[in-house]
Amino acid sequence: MLNRTAAIATALAVLTACAHHPKPATPQPPPAVPTAAPQPPASSPASVPAPPAQPALPPIVPVPALVEARSGAGFTISATTVLTAPPDAAVQRVGRQIAEWIRRGTGLTIAATPPPGTDPAKVTTIALVLDPAQTALGREGYELTIGPASVTLVAPQPAGIFYGAQTLRQLLPYWSEYQAIMYRQPRPATLPALHIRDVPRYEWRGAMLDVARHFFTVADVKQFIDLLAMEKMNRLHLHLADDQGWRIEIRKWPDLTAKGGETEVGGTPGGFYTQQQFAALVAYAADRFVTIVPEIDMPGHTNAALSSIDELNCNGQATPRFTGTAVGFSALCVGMEFTYSFLDDVIGEIAAMTPGPYFHAGGDEVRTLTPEQYRGFVERVQAIVQAHGKQMIGWDEVAATSLLPTSIVQHWRPDAAKGELARAPHLILSPGNRAYLDMKYDSETALGLNWAGLIPVQTSYDWDPATLVPGAPSVLGVEAPLWSETIATMADVEFLALPRLAAIAEVGWSPQTARAWDTFRVRLAAQAPRWSALGINFYRAPEIPWAR
Repeated sequence: MLNRTAAIATALAVLTACAHHPKPATPQPPPAVPTAAPQPPASSPASVPAPPAQPALPPIVPVPALVEARSGAGFTISATTVLTAPPDAAVQRVGRQIAEWIRRGTGLTIAATPPPGTDPAKVTTIALVLDPAQTALGREGYELTIGPASVTLVAPQPAGIFYGAQTLRQLLPYWSEYQAIMYRQPRPATLPALHIRDVPRYEWRGAMLDVARHFFTVADVKQFIDLLAMEKMNRLHLHLADDQGWRIEIRKWPDLTAKGGETEVGGTPGGFYTQQQFAALVAYAADRFVTIVPEIDMPGHTNAALSSIDELNCNGQATPRFTGTAVGFSALCVGMEFTYSFLDDVIGEIAAMTPGPYFHAGGDEVRTLTPEQYRGFVERVQAIVQAHGKQMIGWDEVAATSLLPTSIVQHWRPDAAKGELARAPHLILSPGNRAYLDMKYDSETALGLNWAGLIPVQTSYDWDPATLVPGAPSVLGVEAPLWSETIATMADVEFLALPRLAAIAEVGWSPQTARAWDTFRVRLAAQAPRWSALGINFYRAPEIPWAR
């Protein structure tokens, strides 16, 4: 039994939790419980009895670092179940979400105390426990123990409670995801008896959403955050500016959005986030332990800015707006002092509205500058970013420059020089031929691109970040970029993201020794009813034996 020094405190109010996934038009009723098939009699009294069957492990994604199924009865959620939590606001929020999942999945409203007149011997408990002494679990780890009388979720930090709750979520009936399901009478649910001790492999487990090529609304981005949180991912990299559009309000330079925010690929209307809306996104993500990483790509991919502000151009004349998909043609005027004054304004305003420690400065696909111009630009921008209290991140082209010890290189080109990458102070791994969610699944996929090859689910899953860049001193983790040249709706986003987002999530979370494609595809298949209940437009990859 663990030594738990943190007391379980305060009553937990049961409130309806927020959910931003669309509701399916017609929820399917919960399946009937199958009856056991009759067993044939033993062939003779002398038959040797078979050894007792081992309890099956639940199909959890990402697979926990340690999961042990236990024999005996599991935990039945009933009218006499209570849910307790400490007074920490984040843990209380997790508790309300668990209570809401239980209400949807069983029709039971549980609280911190049982109904009046309940026999104390019949009370069972779901306990959320903050225990700072559990230092081996780190900031995001947790321990979950399920027995006949109690469910105990322990973590040293609220993030661990949140991730443990995502595991508990997968043990509840899939219909707990329907928002408006109704019951004539409560329907108890039983959780399997087990013990899980879980710690993520990497600190950086993220995805990128390109809102510049096609704009996605605040509600869309919140929905994407919910997908990340469900898969225990903790970084959302927002690509906020490119040749086709500028998506974040900069108060000192209003024309960036007044002009640059109007367009997108194909010439359809674009859009942008006000600073108030961006703050709402940051807060929404933080409640789900997701850090937003803003990117303003530079010195290339800058036509939206160049077409909005005359003075940014070497010749003093704004460029025409661009709604195509070509790359590499635009670049800031890197020899002009005004460029760095402008960037100081932009980086300063974005840094002020982003509590996370990162600012992504892009740096990719620059084809109009000399190597010397490029290096000088990156090193100067790096200093501006640092002056505003942030760590600079750049795409892997920046590895050829002189980087500060705090700077981070995001590897994306499959053929990038491994020697240069190995000299980077820190690495995020997003290999285009493994992690790019905008690549087609196969030759028949309508959406997506194929410059990095076709990426079926197994290709996105079957790789080890530790061996990708030999000699790398610091691999922070993995990120799955989703560029939006060919996608314009959240249905498009979901189709290209899932199931590969779940594959990348397991690459980033689970120990390499716990991962295997043959078991992953079975666990992944079990997610289908839950994703369907959430209304997710996921791709039913033919290599996965999807549950119905």
